[in-house]
Amino acid sequence: MQRYLKIFVILSQVLGAGPLSSMALAAATPITGSAGSVLQVEEYAVFDEPWAMTFLPGGDLLVTEKSGTLLLVSADGKSKTAVAGVPEVAYGGQGGLGDIILHPEYENNSIVYLSYAEHGRNGKKGAAVAMARFDHDPSRPALNDLEVIWRQHPKTTGSGHYSHRLAFSPDLKLFITSGERQKQKPSQDMTQNLGKIIRLNPDGSVPPDNPYQDKGKLALTFWSIGHRNLLGIAFDRDGRLWTHEMGPRHGDEFNLIVPGDNYGWPLVSWGDQYSGTDIPDHDTRPDLNAPEIYWVPTVAPSGLIIYSGAMFPEWRGQAFIGGLASKSLLRIKIEGDSAEEVERFSMGKRIREVEQGPEGAIWVLEDKSGGRLLKLSKN
Repeated sequence: MQRYLKIFVILSQVLGAGPLSSMALAAATPITGSAGSVLQVEEYAVFDEPWAMTFLPGGDLLVTEKSGTLLLVSADGKSKTAVAGVPEVAYGGQGGLGDIILHPEYENNSIVYLSYAEHGRNGKKGAAVAMARFDHDPSRPALNDLEVIWRQHPKTTGSGHYSHRLAFSPDLKLFITSGERQKQKPSQDMTQNLGKIIRLNPDGSVPPDNPYQDKGKLALTFWSIGHRNLLGIAFDRDGRLWTHEMGPRHGDEFNLIVPGDNYGWPLVSWGDQYSGTDIPDHDTRPDLNAPEIYWVPTVAPSGLIIYSGAMFPEWRGQAFIGGLASKSLLRIKIEGDSAEEVERFSMGKRIREVEQGPEGAIWVLEDKSGGRLLKLSKN
């Protein structure tokens, strides 16, 4: 099959650095990537199914746990305090409390955004995004004036592919990844917002310059269509939007997002259905936007940053992606509209989230119960 003639990454490229499970709390441990880069890894805290994190001014963090707990974590990792005012979540499968980000003008307005899975009628569920004012009281942190500004439509059965990653663009627009809930066909349906990237104003209203102006009211919120399960979203230094999404059986994608484009799911993929049924390859439909990178075998990408810090100046403008199935951190070189994987760090555990810290260190969250917050810094 042609897709296997063009594999951007293979497991034999990975230089084993060994698992980190035996690392003592806060003890620095070096790991070496497949291209020879060395990182120092420090453990800061341990969580129960952590999903996302964001740094607050001053170095404290907000960390979400999938079961529905939002935690204020001190900069040294020694203190974790539950935040009050978190909405009830539909916990189970891939559902629960999801992403957490700050408004770009957080220092003036204290506004945060969080995503989560919520219950609907007749056992159906869907993702929602809410905004709230965060009271950063170390002893009694709380979300106040919480308001839901977006929901997946329609709510569906099942507990998978919510996606609901969040990011702000340089022009202060809120972008939301909306998964297709494992239903496939909604990705091409303009009457449903599943399988789409959504673009809103910070208050949840709809910008007048979104690309789909004649496809119905709901489509006015769409930025791009034809997506599967997008668990990473970030803007680069030139303001371009990059996302990644999980393929079906292999065929994970790293995409440069063009407004108004169709990214092909479920019409094309470099992977196959889990049943083994073939899906037409991307090159059979040149009218659909093909990925800049795809992975066979799967890496199961989750979490994404475009690095801009001072600690690793040689990596500015490059992407870092967490790997669930691959238990790795991937370094991606971006040049213009092209991208390629250039290094992989074997982490020994599923990596759920990646963020850049205040001093330019790279921070990751491990997946599942006992998932650790790790700081990756210069050797």
